[in-house]
Amino acid sequence: MTISMAMCIPTQPLKNVSLSGQKLNVRQKEKVVLVMGATGTGKSRLSIDLATCFPSEIINSDKMQVYKGLDIVTNKITKEEQRGVPHHLLGTQDPNSEFTATDFCDMASIAIESIVGRDHLPIIVGGSNSYVEALVDRFGSRYNLCCLWVDVSIPVLHPYVAKRVDHMLDSGMVNELRPFFNPNGDYSRGIRKAIGVPEFDLYFRSEAFSNDETRQRLLQEAISEVKRNTCKLACKQLGRIHGLINVKRWKIQRLCATPVFQKHGQDANDAWKNLVAQPSAMIVDQFLYSANVVSGLRVPAF
Repeated sequence: MTISMAMCIPTQPLKNVSLSGQKLNVRQKEKVVLVMGATGTGKSRLSIDLATCFPSEIINSDKMQVYKGLDIVTNKITKEEQRGVPHHLLGTQDPNSEFTATDFCDMASIAIESIVGRDHLPIIVGGSNSYVEALVDRFGSRYNLCCLWVDVSIPVLHPYVAKRVDHMLDSGMVNELRPFFNPNGDYSRGIRKAIGVPEFDLYFRSEAFSNDETRQRLLQEAISEVKRNTCKLACKQLGRIHGLINVKRWKIQRLCATPVFQKHGQDANDAWKNLVAQPSAMIVDQFLYSANVVSGLRVPAF
């Protein structure tokens, strides 16, 4: 699934324009948009769509994508897909270090302050809800937050995730993984925790002295395990979002993208635009500029 075409192009500073073209007063409290969802649902795509409507900068909150390397395995958005939108905490950290939730909160807070200082909208996007929850708990009353949740039903998402793994393989996933193999490697630290690294351990250990049949069997087993663990991750992420709604009482705007994943080609792009991109842009526009929005961290966007 590609990132998608622009919906609108901003022509004025963020603090003076809305989608309706009205001239507005400067916002009294700085605001932040959060894009959530399970792996593979289109969070990066939506963040870029929003950035074409509102002068924005994106802060990555995926705990594996913060590390340098393994761009295919961690499914990092490419430079081309970023379309010139500034990204923070994307591929910036030492892959052998441990980047904790506290580290993320410290660096994301600095990025947010820098972004709002440029009159841009911070958009936090990623599937690592533990990072996001820690950051929001630190916010206090400093920012208003609009949460967007791109939701795809699990029975529809799982086959898509499996196909995405196949695409990653076609794009060179195995060769990208090979330099990260270490027979004494620690899979509990840094980028080696990423799905794909531990699953290929046995394959890399055995490939030098195995025959073709054994290598092929081990390869298929590794691929199947990557697919299973990615699907498990999606379920875990979804459960965490439900917990934020039901337990922590976050006000989260759900956008159902399931029909998008049931279509192909232009039909899928049209469904994305009508069901996800445009509704999200209207929610954010109202969140930023409506006089009826109540101040506070966990208030609905409308």
